[in-house]
Amino acid sequence: MQEVRNAVDQAAREIGTRFDFKGTGATVELAGSDAIELNAPTDDRLRALRQVLEEKLIKRSISLKSISYENPEEASKGALRQKVNLISGIDTDKGKILNKMIKEMGVKDVSSSIHGNCVRVTSKKRDTLQQVITNLKSSDFELPLQFGNFRE
Repeated sequence: MQEVRNAVDQAAREIGTRFDFKGTGATVELAGSDAIELNAPTDDRLRALRQVLEEKLIKRSISLKSISYENPEEASKGALRQKVNLISGIDTDKGKILNKMIKEMGVKDVSSSIHGNCVRVTSKKRDTLQQVITNLKSSDFELPLQFGNFRE
């Protein structure tokens, strides 16, 4: 979340200094702990805001799969407002799909289970865990996957 806050701050600073945003009233700000709010006077400025935000998120190593855009809505004086939701954790439906993918890999001595908003994969051998990680990285999953290997 700190990296998201830093990316939003950097985007806001860039918008304040760029000549094409001067005097337009375009803003980027955090709206709570799970959303970002974009405000722009026109549709093309809103697209430019999204591009600046995405650039800053990528520079901070935040996957674009971890954000989802809502439809733009009208604000006062014809301006547009768009909410960007931050996705964190894995819900139970996606966790079940991920468990099924791990079981279908056919790797021996690997078990997986859902723990809250994460999926825990366990094995006696580190090599099998690394094999599961490489298989999951190669598959295209809708969520940004993060891996923590705690077997040291």
